Parts: sequence; C-alpha cells; structure tokens
Amino acid sequence: MPSVSDDTASQPAARLALEYPAMVGILGGGQLARMTAEAASTLGVEVAILEHDANSPAGRIAAREVTSAWTDERALSALARDVLAITLENEFVEVAALDSLAARGVPVFPTARTLATVQDKLLQKQNMRAAGIPVPEFAEVTRPEDILAAGEQWGWPLVLKARRNGYDGYGNATLRGPDDIADACQTLGWPDRKLLVEAWAPFTRELAVMVVRGGEGACEVYPVVETVQKNHICHIVRAPAAGDAAMLARAAEIARQAVETIDGIGVFGVELFELADGSILYNEIAPRPHNSGHYTIEGCVTSQFENHLRAVLGLPLGSAAMVAPAAVMVNLLGTRTGPARADGLAHALATTGVHVHIYGKLASRIGRKMGHVTALGATVAEAESRARAAADAIAL
Repeated sequence: MPSVSDDTASQPAARLALEYPAMVGILGGGQLARMTAEAASTLGVEVAILEHDANSPAGRIAAREVTSAWTDERALSALARDVLAITLENEFVEVAALDSLAARGVPVFPTARTLATVQDKLLQKQNMRAAGIPVPEFAEVTRPEDILAAGEQWGWPLVLKARRNGYDGYGNATLRGPDDIADACQTLGWPDRKLLVEAWAPFTRELAVMVVRGGEGACEVYPVVETVQKNHICHIVRAPAAGDAAMLARAAEIARQAVETIDGIGVFGVELFELADGSILYNEIAPRPHNSGHYTIEGCVTSQFENHLRAVLGLPLGSAAMVAPAAVMVNLLGTRTGPARADGLAHALATTGVHVHIYGKLASRIGRKMGHVTALGATVAEAESRARAAADAIAL
C-alpha cells in the first residue's frame, strides 16, 4: 500500500497573527479535550466542544458545548461556526464527520485521510510497512483459519486485534495456542467486527514518543519515554527513557517517520517496542494528544497540548526540550464505582515538586483514568519517588 506522505494540499498555512475572539473546535469532550482547552486559554483561544453527553470534562470549561452525536449534521454545523480550525481528541470519530466539516470550509486536523489510515489498524500497519518502518508480522483475518496459519508460520503466542475502536487493551486478545482462537474471535465480535492478527513482539520495554508536525514540514520530536503498563493501561511514564543513545535516536526517528508517512498535522503519540537486542518495532500511533505525553505540561518548554494547537492553527511550533533532567507521570485510576471524589488530595499537594491534575469526571469506576500526577527531579528515580508518593495518597 502506498505511503500517504506526498499529500501536502492539506497543510495549514502559517499564521502571522491571531484575531480575537479566536476559537478552535474539538470533537470529543474528555480529559484530552479539557487539557487542550486549558492550553488554548493561555493563547487567548476559546474552545467549542462536540460531545455525545452534556457536562463532559471539557464541555464544562468550554466557551461552547454542543451535545449530540458526532455524525449529526446540525451539530457539526454548530461546532464549525466561527472556528479557525477543528481537531479531535480520539480516533473513534467517523471519517465522514471530518469530510463534512471540511466541506464547510473549516480546516480539520488531522485530516479525514490521515484519520482513515490510522483508525483501521490493518491499513495503519500496511502503510508503515510500505514506508520501511519496522513492524511485527501481521495479517488480515478473513476466517479463523487465517489465525491458525499465522501461528504455524510465526509461532505462538499471537495477538488478535480489532481493526477499529480498540484502546487500553479493549479490542485485543492474546492467543497462547489454537484452542484460544474460537473464544477470542467471539469476544472481539468477529465476523461483524474486522480483525487482524500479529506476531507476538518479545519486547523488554514499551517506549513512546510524542511528535508534533505543522505546516511546511515543521516538526518537533519530544524525548523518548518509557511507559509501564498494567492490564493494558498506562500506569507510569518515565522521561527521558534510559538506554543507549543510538537506540533512543532510532526510536525517535521511527516516530518522526511514522507521522510523516500518514501526513500528520498536529500532535501524535507513537508507541514502540524495544527488543532484547536493542532493535525497535513500531506498535501503534494515536492521532491526538496522548497519555504518554502528559508529563510535557510541566516537563517541557512547550506542552503537547499547546504544540497541538500551534500546529492546527498554523502557528510556529514550540520547543519540545525538557525543562528538568527528569519527569515522571503516574496515572490516577478509579478505585471505586460511584460519584467522583478525590480523597487524600491535600496530602498529595503537600508533596514537594508535585503537580496534580484531576480531570473533572463526575463519575468514577474501577480502572477509569481520573487524573494524573507529574513530578520533576534531578533523576528519574527522584521524580518517580515523588510522583508515586503523591499518587498513592489519592483515592478517586
């Protein structure tokens, strides 16, 4: 499948100034949109939100909140009114919605073409492989026998994935052997839901890189970070990742190339595997701000959220350099189901050098991302000790 990196018609024109009032539209109203809105306020930019339900985390601080389905044409018109550009906070938006918005003359980033390439994981991997980016072996699943053939060719275990709408482990299944195929296919919704199968990557660490790309090829690559996952949910991000300089440079270059391959405009989170021999494999890309980049709010000269806005508005990109030797982020996950309440917040805030972010979700459930804590330090170990102490003090 050919690369899409040669499509430059959608590049945003550079802006010399913003005229106020200035507004950006966002499809989605969760914590990523909320933190984007917070960054927008420092530039004097207001935000309009389109979300399915009222009182979303971002909707409650937005200048305009539209409540409807993302495919509702009247709602899309309301979102597009008087905005300079439109972006999104997740990749589950239908491509048709982006096409509809673009047809109204509003710049939309990422573009519908970029989103279509990313949200179908089979197309995503095909494009990356065609661009020479190292990926695990993978194949389309048209029948269960395709999975069995993959196991015979690549060995077990395998990873079975839904091609669309998977996140935090939802939409994935690990197959230890042929006996797991039938149950996994049923759990993932096959044949109504399209699947792909991947060879197991024997990684030693999971890495991630935030990359922001603007008009005319301008690009900023944030430091490579190490992510620690539990039950497919990111728990800890360590910045910068330790390791051989050449290996880290390869990881950063793969991330940059991945964003260019899909003609990405805005900020993208690129997930990678580090293998025992120091080689790097591409895993997935998110066309939006990403959990592994939250540390950039306090840890970098320009946060991922501000740089995302700069990119979609055609403004110069800011530096991605860190402002301290180390930063560690710890996610705050729901510990109970019910109305949201942050116990222990005062104790956490008393911890030196800690920054607490509560996302404003009105309901908590076990394992739900409710906030995060970031700490800076002279070393990763020092920053992690502070961040863990603060995070451990909070129960949501």
